[in-house]
Amino acid sequence: MRWFLPKLSPSFSVLAILVGLCGLPAGLYAAPPEASKPPSSGFTYSLFDGRSLQGWTIENDCEVGVEDGLLVLQSGNGWLRSDHTYKDFTLHVEWKALKAADYDAGVYIRTQRGGKDFPKESYQINTLQGEEGNIKKLKGASSKGLVKPGDWNVFDITVIGDSVELKINGKPAYKVGGLKHDVGYVGLQCEVPKGGKFQFRNLRMTELGHQSLFNGKDLGGWVGAAEPTDKCWEVRDGMLICTGEKGTWLRSDDQYDDFNLRLEYLLAPGGNSGVYVRVPEDGKHHREAEADPPAGFEVQILDDQAPRYKDLKDFQYSASVYDIAGATPHNTRPAGEWNTLEINCKGQHVTVTQNGVVVVDLNEETHPLIKLRQTQGYLGLQNHSDGIDKQKEPFRFRNVRVGPAR
Repeated sequence: MRWFLPKLSPSFSVLAILVGLCGLPAGLYAAPPEASKPPSSGFTYSLFDGRSLQGWTIENDCEVGVEDGLLVLQSGNGWLRSDHTYKDFTLHVEWKALKAADYDAGVYIRTQRGGKDFPKESYQINTLQGEEGNIKKLKGASSKGLVKPGDWNVFDITVIGDSVELKINGKPAYKVGGLKHDVGYVGLQCEVPKGGKFQFRNLRMTELGHQSLFNGKDLGGWVGAAEPTDKCWEVRDGMLICTGEKGTWLRSDDQYDDFNLRLEYLLAPGGNSGVYVRVPEDGKHHREAEADPPAGFEVQILDDQAPRYKDLKDFQYSASVYDIAGATPHNTRPAGEWNTLEINCKGQHVTVTQNGVVVVDLNEETHPLIKLRQTQGYLGLQNHSDGIDKQKEPFRFRNVRVGPAR
């Protein structure tokens, strides 16, 4: 990711928690010779809300549920896979085996999809009795005597580059290299017929290299592109909420070029929004010919199942790159459930991942229309409320963060 000084305005402000994402349109402004680097602390959030499996996908023949605020491996063989993949990260996991002996499960890192019953290409941090914390595939990834049988135990896992470091109950277990995959899922192995039930709590992820674009308290780092933001946007309970009133879209203070954007969104029935990518100051995201003014593009956010949207073009479904590429497969969760969305831009190679599935993968060769869209500009969140049906809170956002392109 390249970093530039933002274009200043009288209302410009930068919060410490926000990242200056950048890249001014070529030919308009020159980047400073040496831009400051973003903070390296990363973006931290909960992987388990204590109520649901939001953000996770069950793979293969197993059952995983929520009981009394705990995530529980209930039956069968398989694994619980994160929707997102991760590169460098720290992961906090608290676990407890419900069998007194011969218990067995595990925590996956940098793991790939595929395999029956368990992922074939994986790194598993064991919770097998007598081998707790060990990774069989990595030399030196072992320790003894750090767990508390029959009690809650804590794994603090740090993965950077090809190395993994583990602390068990606050004590160093090992730090070794040898990870072969640069990126992969995290997950929980479910092996109940052999190893019994397990409970998990307080799963916290820190994505190293990603930084917050929404602090959960106010709209610092964003401006109303045409009108005051409080006309149709508000912040409540750590969420960025559109009230349903007709009004402005939100524009980031700063501009950017290559990036990896991640967020979660929830739609009310009939909800319609979008993410503007690399748009100019006026938010233009349509361009059909070289003679047209510069434009970025929009990644659609829509309640695909709403009756009002029964006749859609392929590029109008949720997670599509509007006007350019339709999302395949359609992978939107029903209205009222949270969805994960990831947009990765590197030059004119764009991928969109929705709920853990890549639904758009385009470049200049596969979709020549992308060549009409600029590769630097603002980020935006669309308000598509028409103000007529007065639908209350048609969409919400949370955990909005950005990091280097992959």
